Amino acid sequence: MSKNNVTRLLDKRGIPYTAYDLPREKLGALETARLLNVPPERVFKTIVVVRSGRGKPILAVVSGTQEVDVKAVAQVVGEKKVRVPPQKEAERLTGLQAGGISPLALLGRGFTVILDASATEAEFLHISGGQRGLNLRLQVEDFLQLTGARVAPIGRERPQA
Repeated sequence: MSKNNVTRLLDKRGIPYTAYDLPREKLGALETARLLNVPPERVFKTIVVVRSGRGKPILAVVSGTQEVDVKAVAQVVGEKKVRVPPQKEAERLTGLQAGGISPLALLGRGFTVILDASATEAEFLHISGGQRGLNLRLQVEDFLQLTGARVAPIGRERPQA
């Protein structure tokens, strides 16, 4: 099992989790759900959202079946406008590779974290462990306590292709 700063922090704080090693290429949430054999609604992805003015970016956490509703995010943080940046910009802003961006790896760095309200419909969620190829299953309550995330309806179902 992979160990990194996120898993060491969870161990140190006594927070129970299950780590899953996955292929190290960038996987989407739906592919991750398939590999883990869990419903895609329980696999959450972190989308970087940039404020129109100054200030640290927002980490919007939505389920694998959703996309971020930028208007809802703007409303939660009291901004007129926010945007989802291109992948390279998101990686530069967080210092993490796409597919490994996670609020758990960015604790204490001033990011606002918003978790979609659908996460509270079950006891557990799956989320990136802060690097490609590492997925963590932990209790929603532990995630909220650790990240200080706000809970709000910020996801909308993606149109089916």
